[in-house]
Amino acid sequence: MQLTLYTDYSLRVLLYLGLVPERTATITEIARAYGISRNHLVKVVHNLSIHDFIQTTRGRGGGIGLARPPEEIVIGDVVRHTEVNFNLVECFNRELNTCPIAMACVLKGTLHEAQRAFMAVLDKNTLADVLTNSDWLRLALRTKTALAS
Repeated sequence: MQLTLYTDYSLRVLLYLGLVPERTATITEIARAYGISRNHLVKVVHNLSIHDFIQTTRGRGGGIGLARPPEEIVIGDVVRHTEVNFNLVECFNRELNTCPIAMACVLKGTLHEAQRAFMAVLDKNTLADVLTNSDWLRLALRTKTALAS
């Protein structure tokens, strides 16, 4: 299964914010740290805010920060809120399926099982779990926190 760039960027935003819990960050700052489009991140940040993963403050001195502690942000929840669909193969979409063997195919069940296992792993992990190497991440991203140390 391949996650979309939208989900990838969403997870990156959360990782970044988890690295700087003592302050808010800006979209521009995060875009620069990852070398990705600010315009893409505007949409990502809006969606993360709607789903209460992050808080946003507008205006001078504003920024974005986590809406709750990293221990309470489940990676599986983020993926479910950012992926458009989970159709690993055509037959997973009943409306668009044209596969002639779909009704008799056993592979479909195996792929559903694999997908459930994939999500089960994501559901066992929180943002805090993937921030265990925060010192290295800060250095790799050259966050203001890392540079002040």
